[in-house]
Amino acid sequence: MLDFNDNSHRRYNILTGEWVLVSPHRTKRPWQGKEEDVVTEERPSYDPTCYLCPGNERAGGHKNEDYNEPWSFTNDFAALKRDVPEEKFKSGLLKAEAESGTCKVVCFSPDHSLTLPVMDVAEIDKVIALWQREFRELGAKKDINHVQIFENKGAIMGCSNPHPHGQIWAQRTIPLEVSKKCKNLSEYYHNNKTSLLSDYLKEELQAQERIVVETEYFVALVPYWAVWPYEVMIIPRNQHRNILSLTEEERMDYAKIIKAVTIKYDNLFKISFPYSSGIHQAPTDGRDWESWHFHMSFYPPLLRSATVKKFMVGYEMFATPQRDITAEMAAETLRNLPDVHYSKT
Repeated sequence: MLDFNDNSHRRYNILTGEWVLVSPHRTKRPWQGKEEDVVTEERPSYDPTCYLCPGNERAGGHKNEDYNEPWSFTNDFAALKRDVPEEKFKSGLLKAEAESGTCKVVCFSPDHSLTLPVMDVAEIDKVIALWQREFRELGAKKDINHVQIFENKGAIMGCSNPHPHGQIWAQRTIPLEVSKKCKNLSEYYHNNKTSLLSDYLKEELQAQERIVVETEYFVALVPYWAVWPYEVMIIPRNQHRNILSLTEEERMDYAKIIKAVTIKYDNLFKISFPYSSGIHQAPTDGRDWESWHFHMSFYPPLLRSATVKKFMVGYEMFATPQRDITAEMAAETLRNLPDVHYSKT
C-alpha cells in the first residue's frame, strides 16, 4: 500500500479541479539554499512617516481620517478604475477587453504596531464588520460582479507598509480562481443537492488528521490538496454564501478563529509570520449561487524555518504545483503549537 508520508503522489483539489504533486521524502534532503536574517523590529504605536497611520498624509497627497477603529479608503494607486468604457478588442488571435472596478485599503487598527494575532478578538470582529459593510456596498453596484477581500502580510509577500491592513478589489468580471470554484461547487451541488465544502468538512472532522483549530461555528484545517507548506483554510460549519449572513455570534467566532490561526503561525518560528490570505465568496452578479460556501485561505511562504522560503519555481512554474511536507505533517505541527502568542509568554 502506498505510504503517503514517504512516497511521491498526487492530490486532487476538489474546488479548482487541479492536482498538486506531494514529495514527502524530499524533506530528508540537506538544505544549502538561501537563508536570510530574521527581522525582529519593534514598531511604535504611531509612526509619523507611515502613510496609513491616523491623521497622516498619504503618498497620493490625501490626508487620513483621525480614525480610532478599522477604517477604509479608496486606494490612491488602484489597479482597477471606475468608468472605463466597456470595449473589446480582437485582431486575429489577439483579444482584449476593458476591465473596470475599484480597490479599497482596509486599515485594521489605528495602532501601527499591531497585527491580527496580537489584536483582541473584539477588535478583529470590528475588522470583519467593516469587511461586511464594504462587501455589501460594493457588491450592490451594478457594474461589480465580484468582491475580493485579502491581506498580504510581511515584506516578502509584497506588503509595502507594515501598518496592519488589507485590501479589497471589486471588479466587473469574475476572476479565474473564483470561476474554477464556481464551476466545481455548482456541479457538485447540482448532482448531490448539498454543499461541496459541507460534505468535505464532514470527512475532515471524521478523519481528524488535518484539523488545526475548531470553534463553535468554524473549523481551520490544512486542506488535503494544500500547495503552500503551512496552508490553512477556515470553513464555516454552516453553509454561508458570503460573510453577510453571519450572525453576530458567528462573526465573533470567526474573529476568534482568525486570531487562533494567526497565533499558531507566529508561534511556529517565533516571528511575525508572513502570508497572503483571502476570502472566497459567491460572486455578486445577481445569480442565486446556492452552491457557494464561503471560505478563507492562508498561503504562507515559509517552509523549514523563519529564513527558508518556499518559492514557486522551475517545475512548479512549468508543470504543476509541488510540496514536500504533507498536509497531515503540517496540520500536526500547527495543531500542537501553543494557543497563546509567544510574545505573551
